[in-house]
Amino acid sequence: MLVYRRTTSTDKDFISLVGKLDKHLAKKNGENQEFYGQFNTLDAIKHVVLAYNGKMAVGCGAIKQYNPEVMEVKRMYTRAEYRGKGIALSVLNELEKWAVELGFSKCVLETDKDNAGAIHIYRKNGYLPIPNYGQYQGVAMSVCFEKAL
Repeated sequence: MLVYRRTTSTDKDFISLVGKLDKHLAKKNGENQEFYGQFNTLDAIKHVVLAYNGKMAVGCGAIKQYNPEVMEVKRMYTRAEYRGKGIALSVLNELEKWAVELGFSKCVLETDKDNAGAIHIYRKNGYLPIPNYGQYQGVAMSVCFEKAL
């Protein structure tokens, strides 16, 4: 049975999973990863959800304030051997619940246009495509989504 825990970006399990995510993205994005990496620093992240199978952290996600009404979903990752089990969707649901508790009315996010798995999860959970926002405007490899909470 999976257990979910709220924490911050200083959590060692989150840092470990994000390290795996960054390696995966570096392999996938190649030289473009430097551009994306500048928007994925952990210092601005105060709201993290970790999914545990026993004592092992198997998935994560985070939200950070984008504006006074909107949270941005960041750093979603599930260990490869745990994918396809609904962990990412559950983490996303926990993040949205937390955003509502904090008084936010919407979540936005960006992902790679070729990341079919992530796009499927976001659409399945009610996220709708929007024009690329903020730093992702004009970035051909990015697709952005939003969901009213």
